[in-house]
Amino acid sequence: MNRMRLLTVGVAALALAVGGGVVAGGMQDAPPQDAAPAADPVAEEIRRQLNQESAPAGDPAPENPVAIVPPSPTVETAAVEGDPAAATDEEAASEEDQEEGETDEEKAERLADETPTPRQRRRVAIVEAIDKITAESMRFEVEVGGRPVRFNQSLIFTARACEVAAENELVADSVAYLEVTLQPRGTVRAEPRQIFRGWMYASTPALSGLQHPIYDAWVVGCKE
Repeated sequence: MNRMRLLTVGVAALALAVGGGVVAGGMQDAPPQDAAPAADPVAEEIRRQLNQESAPAGDPAPENPVAIVPPSPTVETAAVEGDPAAATDEEAASEEDQEEGETDEEKAERLADETPTPRQRRRVAIVEAIDKITAESMRFEVEVGGRPVRFNQSLIFTARACEVAAENELVADSVAYLEVTLQPRGTVRAEPRQIFRGWMYASTPALSGLQHPIYDAWVVGCKE
């Protein structure tokens, strides 16, 4: 008798387990439901208290409106001694009179300091390039008028000139005239394609550098 009872209980437990698994599997296969914000009892209590509070009463409006008249501004027409604007105008007028009376030699001597001296040429251009896919970057040298340099088996750099700014220029800069050609190694039959030719300025690499979907390159400086 006990054996029959245990057998009956085991069969019932097995049936419940199978039924629960079927229900759980059916819930997982059902489409997802829309998310709803969770209840926040603290926020609801604060919101209820705020709604119960009454707004403070304001001051009653006056029966007759009060007219407000702004004061009229006072303008002083008297000349002020030591006015910087007047002094600047006088200095400019005196400089113009002085320029009219000076000779060509005096004018050339006066403007000598304002005329920039020629830039100094260098023999080697320093270039930095990066492969934006592999994040491989390298800083290398390209000889002006010398042998072209290949980067990452694809880019070929040729330097035509490299100059540094003069001492009396406002920005200490390095400028290089480069030609960049795209020709992957191993494709000898393919014609090389020039993707850049012009001046690169070290002070503004984002404006004057090479911008390519795969490669970026810019000049860093010049050296002897």
